[in-house]
This record gives sequence, C-alpha cells and structure tokens, in this order.
Amino acid sequence: MNASSGRGPYAKSAEVRRRILEACVDAFGETGFYGATMKGIAKRAGISHTGLLHHFARKEDLLIAVLELRDERSAEFLKSADALDPASNPVEVLRGMLTVVVDNELQPGIMELHCVLSGEATAPGHPAHTYFAERYRSVRRFYTETYTALAERGELRSAVDPATLAVMTLALINGLQAQWLFDRDSVKMESAIQAFLLSAVPGLGR
Repeated sequence: MNASSGRGPYAKSAEVRRRILEACVDAFGETGFYGATMKGIAKRAGISHTGLLHHFARKEDLLIAVLELRDERSAEFLKSADALDPASNPVEVLRGMLTVVVDNELQPGIMELHCVLSGEATAPGHPAHTYFAERYRSVRRFYTETYTALAERGELRSAVDPATLAVMTLALINGLQAQWLFDRDSVKMESAIQAFLLSAVPGLGR
C-alpha cells in the first residue's frame, strides 16, 4: 500500500500530525510558546508524550510547523498569478489580500496564535523573533510595492508616501485582529479595512 491510496501508515501519520498542529494552535494561542508544554500538547492531541516526540522532537520544531500552518492561506494567494507581481494588477492584489485577512475570521485559533506569539516574540531571544521580524518586513515591502505601483498609475489618492502607508496598513490589520478577538460582534474587520483602503485607493470599490 502506498501513500497515494489514502490509507495505511502514511495517511495515519498525516492525521496525527494534523491533530498535533491543531492542538498547538490552541495551546500557543492560549498561553504563548513558553506557557505551553509538550505533555500538555500531547494530551490535547490525544496521543502520548512519546508519540508527540516521534513527530516533533522539540517544542521549537512545533513552533516552526505551526507558523508555517498559519501562513498557508496567505501563501496560496501569494502564489496566484496576479499576486506574484504587485505591479501587474495592484488593485486586484489589494482585493485579494483583503480576502485573506477576512478569511482569518474563520480561523480564530490561528488569529489568537498570531496575536499572542507576535507580542511574545518581540523579545530578541524568542525562537519566533526572526520569523516575525522577517515576516513583517516582507509584508511591508509587499504593500509598499503595491502602493508604489498604484501611485505610478495615478490611482493612489493619499498624501502619505507608499512605505509609510504600508506600515499603517499592517498596523491597522494587526490592531483590528486584536480588537476582534475581544469583541467579535462589534468589530467589523472587513468594513474597517475596506474603508481605509478606499480612502487611499478609490478604484478598489469599482
């Protein structure tokens, strides 16, 4: 029997790994990296501590895998033809990124994970410090290129320069995610982000 059959040890191993990562999302989202324990994660996943160590020998390995899981949705969009080059269709790029942000509402555990770990990882010695520093730089660069392309097309209606506007966009998204976790009924992420983007890029509403 091979992996493509959908049964057997390969499929079982993948299922166990998925349960482990889901347990990690919950654990890290609730207590942060340092507050979570390997034994606690194993218990959440419904496996033995030894079984967990078979898949992930260190908590740092789990952290890396969970952060990769968090980025899956964004990665799917960024691999699309339009998103590979913000200069090709910057308006559609912004629409697509808005969709990714709104999709996060369907994954509150992932959003909690991001808010907890990104705050915790500001400490230089945190194992996710470099990940978040590079991720923020990458996202800022992405938005800067998008806003620059819009400015060159005459479609940016803002006195703020593209680089600063990129910083403001990321700050707005992160702030709204944190507020939404506290008050999911009152905070409307999509409408708030859309209003901000429309103030700078009126063509987004067409």
